[in-house]
Amino acid sequence: AARQAHDTAAELLNIYAQRAARVGHQFKLNAHDYDAFAAGFAFEETPDQQAAIEAVVKDLTSAQPMDRLVCGDVGFGKTEVALRGAFVALADGAQVALLVPTTLLAEQHFKLFSERFADWPVKIAELSRFRSPKEVKAALEGLATGAIDLVIGTHKLLQSDVKFKNLGLVIIDEEQRFGVRQKEALNALRAHVE
Repeated sequence: AARQAHDTAAELLNIYAQRAARVGHQFKLNAHDYDAFAAGFAFEETPDQQAAIEAVVKDLTSAQPMDRLVCGDVGFGKTEVALRGAFVALADGAQVALLVPTTLLAEQHFKLFSERFADWPVKIAELSRFRSPKEVKAALEGLATGAIDLVIGTHKLLQSDVKFKNLGLVIIDEEQRFGVRQKEALNALRAHVE
């Protein structure tokens, strides 16, 4: 167990070193569009939520590859933080993947993200067992060609047949609920996202 923990730590350090040595994609922020999107939030941001949103936007608009953990209780507004980050990446032409641990959460996020992006030219897909094989196939093709901008899914997002044309941001909801194999796939994916 100690050797395995050491190997995992070494692998993580290697991934962090690779990412730190690279220049990340510096997303361009159109303040007018961003403000219009933010105005769609039906609530007033709390000071902590606003600080988290500003930190995420700052990370995305810098040239350093982003790794950010946002923690908060239920009702903190973490989903809005994710929405704002997704908007920044999508508005600059990158694809976004939102990974969730359950099909129910995938469905909830799909509905919420679809509502928030309804007035924007963003094509959203869901990959979960709630989707038919035909819908899954169309989503996979759309991700590979760039026709799908934002995908929300369960562990299906980590399968080897999922290919992105221009993945710029991965958002992981409730990472602690994923298993060892999923985390290994996440680490491999992470090394290629700026």
